[in-house]
Amino acid sequence: MKKILSIILLAVAVFGLAFSRPALAADTAKGATIFSANCNACHIGGNNIVMAQKTLKKDALEKYGMDSMDAIVYQVTNGKGAMPAFGGRLSDSDIENVAAYVLEQAETGW
Repeated sequence: MKKILSIILLAVAVFGLAFSRPALAADTAKGATIFSANCNACHIGGNNIVMAQKTLKKDALEKYGMDSMDAIVYQVTNGKGAMPAFGGRLSDSDIENVAAYVLEQAETGW
């Protein structure tokens, strides 16, 4: 019985770690500064001057599957369509800070 209980507890622990979200360690104040210098020209106020429907507002981020750190980090790093890749221009931590800032702003309505 102890062996079965141990296995169950181990499975729960592994499952919990595999599906837990990491703590958000990004600095949104730095993200705001980086966003202002690099993204604001096309995304002022959370809008999108190139593709008006693909804003950085919460509903659009959810609709297009961009409502997570991973999705935004990937897009900013690699670019897509008219959006340039910033992976060679910004550090990984800068990109994470921008992603955190975008998500924070989306939550508060820009």
